[in-house]
Amino acid sequence: MSDRYQSLIHTPIGQLLAKNLGLPNPVRLDRWTEGAPLVDGTVLVGTTPAGRLGKVVVETLDGLGVAAVDAHEEGARYKGLVLDATGITSSADLVELERFFTPVLRSLESCARIVVLGTPPESTNSAGERVAQRALEGFTRSLGKEVGRGGTVQLVYVTPAADGALASTLGFLLSPKSAYVSGQVVRVGSHDGTAAAEEPADAAKPLAGKVALVTGASRGIGEQIARVLHRDGATILGVDVPQAADDLQRVTGELGGGHLMLDITAKDAPQRIAKHVTDTYGGVDVVVHNAGITRDKKLANMKEDVFASVIAVNLTAPERITAELLKQKLVNANGRIIGVASIAGIAGNLGQTNYAASKAGVIGFVDSLADQLDKGITVNAVAPGFIETKMTAAVPFATREVGRRLNALSQGGQPVDVAETIAWYAHPGSTAVNGNVVRVCGQMMLGA
Repeated sequence: MSDRYQSLIHTPIGQLLAKNLGLPNPVRLDRWTEGAPLVDGTVLVGTTPAGRLGKVVVETLDGLGVAAVDAHEEGARYKGLVLDATGITSSADLVELERFFTPVLRSLESCARIVVLGTPPESTNSAGERVAQRALEGFTRSLGKEVGRGGTVQLVYVTPAADGALASTLGFLLSPKSAYVSGQVVRVGSHDGTAAAEEPADAAKPLAGKVALVTGASRGIGEQIARVLHRDGATILGVDVPQAADDLQRVTGELGGGHLMLDITAKDAPQRIAKHVTDTYGGVDVVVHNAGITRDKKLANMKEDVFASVIAVNLTAPERITAELLKQKLVNANGRIIGVASIAGIAGNLGQTNYAASKAGVIGFVDSLADQLDKGITVNAVAPGFIETKMTAAVPFATREVGRRLNALSQGGQPVDVAETIAWYAHPGSTAVNGNVVRVCGQMMLGA
């Protein structure tokens, strides 16, 4: 769906109006295209005194083919900034944030990426360090609303056990793949001591040899998830309702994948999916619970069957399907279980008590499983905000414009933005990324 305001604002008269009237001035976001460099520019890496990750970051970026420097030169321009803030152990040390960032913020290219690395507050060695590390969340979320020009800011908490497991996360957060992700707190920590991150043989096809099951794959966000995972090398098994058969067969046919048409809320759906996976693939490496519905009404006007149908599709079905796949040991070692939540499940939405409950439940689903999985299997979720789809195209104009503009990037996201975040979770190197819910919302001004 086209954004006419964004097209207008980039004309000479639009730029004049934006400047004089203080109107939103959304930058055309960089998005990654196949064959392009991961980062098209230089990343400046800084380390606070006693920080433990600076050298690791430089070595990791070098392994990713990203140009990195550890000292600022006058006149230099940067596509990314990474600060190792693990050396901040007291509130007085927080001034190190200003010392690193203030001199270089005006040296950023458009659509720059900023990543701050810290220690999870619960893993610190003193009360003072815990306080200081928690303070990084307020700093990064505020900076995300200041940086402008399509730039993004993230905080990554890294447990000492996961210091060497940053490649997939830095590759995602510093690249255009994270175009619509900002103001987020990501946790990287080894949850399963028996498994280590896999380094794919082909960095361009990290999912080669993997099987990815995607529900709701026939169109919209689900179709884009299937396409991005296939781009990364995965064999796709698309699942959708029989009414979407034509679209599902078109998508999976183009991707050389398989399809299964069924209602995921049916009593035997988990068993049918498990049997198809067993008979056709022997197992699955990535499970994406994308299928979802909305049935919006204020609760005073809601019918029980309408409320129940949303819960059944969006939450109960993913729970049942996952339980069956795990029970039959069909999720391969170093596998990925990925849910699609929503910003509605975090901030709530008028007329969406059923939908918001189901999506908050997806977050609970992640929380409940994160510490229960073994063999390097992880569970995470994305929480999309305003994404440009046929569904949002039907939203009334004024509501749609508010949804688009009320975020730090002043625009709606694209289905590919959700798909790229899921591809990061699915990456074999993301074994230490577990129990996260990352919002793909351009850093909404409210509820994010």
